Amino acid sequence: MKYLIISTVGFLFLFISSSYAQENKSTSDIEQKVDALLSEMTLEEKIGQLNLPSAGDVSTGISTNTGIAKSIKEGKVGGLFNINGIDKIRAVQKIAVEESRLGIPLIIAKDVIHGYKTIFPIPLGLSASWDMDLIQQSARIAAEEASADGIAWTFSPMTDISRDPRWGRVSEGSGEDPYLGSQIAAAMVRGYQGNDLSAENTLLACVKHFALYGASEAGRDYNTVDMSRLRMYNDYFPPYKAAVDAGVGTVMASFNEVDGIPATGNKWLMTHVLREEWGFDGFVVSDYTGVSEMIAHGMGDLQSVSAMALKAGVEMDMVSEGFLSTLKKSVDEGKVSEEIITNACRLILKAKFQLGLFDDPYKYMDEERAAKVIFSDENRAIARKIASESMVLLKNEEEVLPIQKDAKIALIGPLANNKENMVGTWSVSADIMKSISIFDGMKEVSANPDNIQYAKGSNLVEDPALEERISIFGKNTYRDARSESEMINEAVQIAINSDIIVAILGEASESSGESSSLTDISIPDNQVRLLKALKETGKKVIVVLLSGRPLVLNEILPHSDAILNAWFPGSEAGLALADVLYGDVNPSGKLTMTYPQNVGQIPIYYSHKNTGRPLEGDWFEKFKSNYLDVSNKPEFPFGYGLSYSQFEYGEIQLSSSDLKSQDKLKVSISVKNKSDRDGKEVVQLYIRDIVGSTTRPVKELKAFEKVLIKAGETKEVTFEITTDNLKYYTYNNLVDQDIVHIWEPGEFEIMVGTNSSDLQSKTVNWGK
Repeated sequence: MKYLIISTVGFLFLFISSSYAQENKSTSDIEQKVDALLSEMTLEEKIGQLNLPSAGDVSTGISTNTGIAKSIKEGKVGGLFNINGIDKIRAVQKIAVEESRLGIPLIIAKDVIHGYKTIFPIPLGLSASWDMDLIQQSARIAAEEASADGIAWTFSPMTDISRDPRWGRVSEGSGEDPYLGSQIAAAMVRGYQGNDLSAENTLLACVKHFALYGASEAGRDYNTVDMSRLRMYNDYFPPYKAAVDAGVGTVMASFNEVDGIPATGNKWLMTHVLREEWGFDGFVVSDYTGVSEMIAHGMGDLQSVSAMALKAGVEMDMVSEGFLSTLKKSVDEGKVSEEIITNACRLILKAKFQLGLFDDPYKYMDEERAAKVIFSDENRAIARKIASESMVLLKNEEEVLPIQKDAKIALIGPLANNKENMVGTWSVSADIMKSISIFDGMKEVSANPDNIQYAKGSNLVEDPALEERISIFGKNTYRDARSESEMINEAVQIAINSDIIVAILGEASESSGESSSLTDISIPDNQVRLLKALKETGKKVIVVLLSGRPLVLNEILPHSDAILNAWFPGSEAGLALADVLYGDVNPSGKLTMTYPQNVGQIPIYYSHKNTGRPLEGDWFEKFKSNYLDVSNKPEFPFGYGLSYSQFEYGEIQLSSSDLKSQDKLKVSISVKNKSDRDGKEVVQLYIRDIVGSTTRPVKELKAFEKVLIKAGETKEVTFEITTDNLKYYTYNNLVDQDIVHIWEPGEFEIMVGTNSSDLQSKTVNWGK
């Protein structure tokens, strides 16, 4: 498409768009176009491309911005985010391409985290599906919807490993394990970016937050991170690298410090690791005001930290406008070279060419496609399926689940009839009032809608000030002014007249997410009192948890017959939950974070290392590594999740127990579905390197397969293991901290089972 503009400025734009709008998107072709454009740019225009302000439609931080149009016209803006609606996006893009001197298009970004308008489960919930095809499909649908509505770039996936559920942003990640996290990171990148970034229905992805953001001390957001290089490489870096290996186009710097240097200004991270070791060739963007926040870290004034970030390897400054306001001065003073600014600009222009924005700056503004694909019936049906596949059954005594569709149900809980909180945190584009509440979903799937009777039962938390802090971004929890006894009595009366009780307990949508850390992750006391009163009716009680993190459940376990963790399921929450509760879907989700018995066990994760005094029994042994007051065991281990089916594992079969370096080990196990219901099982394989040059974890996930096993059927699952699966990062030279990625011959324990605790094992010897 060509644009005829009757003006000198328009003629210049026409020249550039005509010169650069070629179908061939080869790297060399794009590089030539970028070089030609850079030769026409002033220093100020190059710096402008490095500036990413917020348009202010959605509040994600403490800064506001005015005068956007003037800045765009002056060539001082490279991209925008938080701008909603095709009309607004087209208007600012028109200024960029028709009124700025060189007509360079903007890149429009949005936090499309777990869906655009069709919202899928929160990422922690998605990870619990252990289904890479479904996870990739969720990102593909998000890209199709957002790209039709003017968006070209998403700040996703978040791949931060975390072992501390107090940290609110565990909801946005994929849990505690680097192997599983790596598989998910790659799937999300493939889903967003597809096979051709220039296609109209793909998004430029952004892996975040590089690096180590999920290891903040005390689980407090933005807090200090301090760990060994070996832990970085083995436990925290792999998902970022997997995204890079999958071709992710951009990387976002994290807020925290690494080795005493804020990540945004950390050259070892952004240049040595990311570019020199991993070969990343896209551009790096700071997080929201990440550049200016280095002032509070004690790294200098705005000019100093801006130069520091740029020289470290950050090409785009989000919101701080430190690059825009100080880099020219730094060049004039000899503190920053123009060459490094040119190279940063080069990477941003390259991404715009790859997206096809120079061919058609308005390509993502397609009202007809938007009307067809956004929140379509097809997308909603897929969201419903994915949500049901993500739910994790934690307890099911006497097979109280599934419920008969003609049963009279007392549906009780502070969020049981709430639409706004179903989509979870970071769902900034959602039309939250279109979400399906649990009450509405249960009525729709029930054989008789009148059999579903609802009572709130309690407020979400006792403290009204706390409830106000979590009732934000339009996600009202509708605090009830009645007394606790009034609400409980109402719920109990409904329960008495029911066949079974479904209690919806847990958190609000914004109890987790950014700046939503908690010191107490147990079920609130007022909800526990409600549950006890319901249990005292003598009826069976099914607890459904809404949560964005692992919770401490010791207060509710004795008072529940079944517990189903639904996370925050997304747009189709009520229908997806009803599908599982009524048995139309057999739950198959598995936990991707360990659930502690109490907060004092945190951090707790399955792949810990042994001490010199490991606990060998259950508990308690003096002078062993354990607690006085509670065992070392988790409440629920990583990989745990029940089914309405019963699976029986056979014995591990190994192709050999004595191997050489070039050999492949085949590990097979039979799994039988002993029930009369088809079900899916996630078969998990773990390996322990018994002796290493540096200490090794007690087990590490190395492979898994989610398999459908029909009623009465036995399936054999086979994994192929090579020495690549045995590699880890260790010191080649401890004094110089020279780190190498190698495998070491020796004995290895091969473990297979249904979760990280329930495993059987055999040992192999793997020689040179």
